[in-house]
Amino acid sequence: MKPALFAYKKVRSLPEAVTLLGEQADARLLAGGQSLIATLNMRLSAPSLLIDINGIAGLDGIVHKGGKVEIGALTRHAQAERSDMIAKHAPLISRAMPYIAHPAIRNRGTLGGSIAFADPAAELPACLLALDGEVDTTGPKGKQTIKAQDFFKGLFETALGPQEVLTAIRVPAATTATRVGFAELARRHGDYAMVGLAATARADGKGLTDVRLAYFGVGAKPVRAQESEAALAGGDVDGAVAALDLDPPDDIQASGATKRHLAGVLLRRVAKQLMEAR
Repeated sequence: MKPALFAYKKVRSLPEAVTLLGEQADARLLAGGQSLIATLNMRLSAPSLLIDINGIAGLDGIVHKGGKVEIGALTRHAQAERSDMIAKHAPLISRAMPYIAHPAIRNRGTLGGSIAFADPAAELPACLLALDGEVDTTGPKGKQTIKAQDFFKGLFETALGPQEVLTAIRVPAATTATRVGFAELARRHGDYAMVGLAATARADGKGLTDVRLAYFGVGAKPVRAQESEAALAGGDVDGAVAALDLDPPDDIQASGATKRHLAGVLLRRVAKQLMEAR
């Protein structure tokens, strides 16, 4: 199938993109296009205008400053995957990268596009939530910063306004006490996960504190398993599994009951990663 007819405009500045979004209510931004082009071809999306933001300078790059790692929205997955800075200062993102689709898609897809698209089975939104990260946007009212916990609203729904452009994501830089874990289960490598888990914690003596467990593929958005976090911080892995406060819906991949069981399997694997790293 071919997409419906649309106009195309490549912009060179954020104000130009914001203005065009205001003039065309159904316009869509084009970054990596790895999700958008597929929905266009299947006519699940039919915008009147595609606004290509790849010509805007300064929307890519990875910077470590002020105790945080800032990643520009146009940074490609492959760039992040190869980045020594992300491997050192944002190891959870580095660990998740090989699970994202296939190399051809990672060569073109962008981190900002993945976060803005907010697919509930995608890896990066869950990583951002587990890391207690934040998102920078620019719109008619200028720049604003939104915490990850407030950014993801529902199925493919975010706090981005109709004229706002996601410009960067920011996460706390890892310290010597930082511990991370990541695992997912998919039918084939590169497929969207049936269930996935991104986790962070802080080593405190022989235990863990500040445990954050962010599941993906189990609801309409990334989900924190807060009761399990408390149990795992106390060193009780069995209790953390028993306390899993998830209610996944049935979908074409698995029943909700199967997904909940798999969530427990992943929790044990990720708990081992967090504890072995101490």
